[in-house]
Amino acid sequence: MTIEPYRKILGLPGVRALMLVGLVARVPVIAAGIVLTLHVVNTMHLGYAQAGLVGTASTLGSAIGSPLAGRLLDRHGLRPVLIVTTAAQALFWSIAPQLSYHVLLVGALVAGVLGLPVFSLVRQCIAALIPADQRRPGFALDSMAVELSYMLAPAAAVAAVTAFGSRPTMYAVGIGVVGAGLALIALNPPTRSVAEQENPQAAVPRRQWLRPRLFALLSITAVLTFVLTATDLTLIATLKGSGQETWIGLVIAVWCGYSLIGGFVYGALHRSISPLLLAGVMSALTIPLGLVGGGWWWLLLALIPAGVLCAPSLSATIDTMSQWVPSAARGEAMGLHGTALTIGVAAGAPFAGTIIDGYGPGWAFAATGTAGVLLVLIALPFWRLAGAGARTAPATAEAVPAATPTGGTTLAGAAAGDPGSARAAGPESAPAWEGAILTEAAISGAGATTSAADGAFTQDAAASHR
Repeated sequence: MTIEPYRKILGLPGVRALMLVGLVARVPVIAAGIVLTLHVVNTMHLGYAQAGLVGTASTLGSAIGSPLAGRLLDRHGLRPVLIVTTAAQALFWSIAPQLSYHVLLVGALVAGVLGLPVFSLVRQCIAALIPADQRRPGFALDSMAVELSYMLAPAAAVAAVTAFGSRPTMYAVGIGVVGAGLALIALNPPTRSVAEQENPQAAVPRRQWLRPRLFALLSITAVLTFVLTATDLTLIATLKGSGQETWIGLVIAVWCGYSLIGGFVYGALHRSISPLLLAGVMSALTIPLGLVGGGWWWLLLALIPAGVLCAPSLSATIDTMSQWVPSAARGEAMGLHGTALTIGVAAGAPFAGTIIDGYGPGWAFAATGTAGVLLVLIALPFWRLAGAGARTAPATAEAVPAATPTGGTTLAGAAAGDPGSARAAGPESAPAWEGAILTEAAISGAGATTSAADGAFTQDAAASHR
């Protein structure tokens, strides 16, 4: 293992600025769900059920809006989409602290649909800035940035609400979200590589890329966040049930640290691993966690095997997605990936909660891991079908000028003779997305969801932003 791949990635034009802006921009977006939950509970003096409905509305909106924003990015470019979503967020957060509960519920849904597409946008831009053969360490850097954001945002949100109250904190979150949108508008990173901008693809019908193999990949993506969200909630229940709730924050933070380490190591490897295999192994390693007894430190040790696979498993799906989908539809595909993440988050918490209430947290670990393994096995036949098409993929693709703008700017400092640009043009020119089954996987998603305070708003913190 070597850090040389990361050095090369950060040396590419535009990558360092994108990573930095992405790290900072995600913090207010992640904090938003927690602040809304605390506002409903602490300031509006309503129950966690009502707070959960607000989180559900925001999550549902994100699930709807993510592929919609991606499709608009493909058609109209980056800045028009960011201008609309940034304006929508500015409007919502400027009035949200004063809204009644039912109006806030509707506003959260609409704001979710028109949410700032920070996560999917950064990943799409990474695919444009970095040559295909170097994307795995590139997505690894993004994964580490996301992990850091998830470690910082919940603690900052809880501290701000405790110190200043929910209403001032909501205004601060709004300023942060709008600032993130403005920063991305000013940066204007490319959503197409230099080669793709010079020879843009025409719009590709969905039936040519939205095939059973892609649904299998999206299913695996949902399985991963299902397992992670359910594990998160079960960890909280385990520690609370044993009277060790004061250690919840530390355990969750160390779990995130395992994921961070796993992402760093995986991105520096010379070969990649299939996301299907990673998802299956991570799910299987979750099953025995319920057998761990004793103090919280034993749980920390038991979490290591599954924990180090969190970021690699999630991020492998992103790189595979970027390889399977044509560049003309990459934004919509990344949006669908975000929707799959949301579905997994939305399903994981109630599944684990039901098992915990009925049988205890030990059985919740076992049920969660078993469900993950079964779902991976269900997706396996479709994954095999994807491999069958690899040998029949055409070797060349006809470049057809696109009728709409590609969005984004060209790489800063890139010229026709730039070797980095030439590398980017090579793999992207061939339609590797049409029938190719690639096991190369990269890091681009976050690991575990982060618990705040007593963990009652975990699923709201996760939402759908991964």
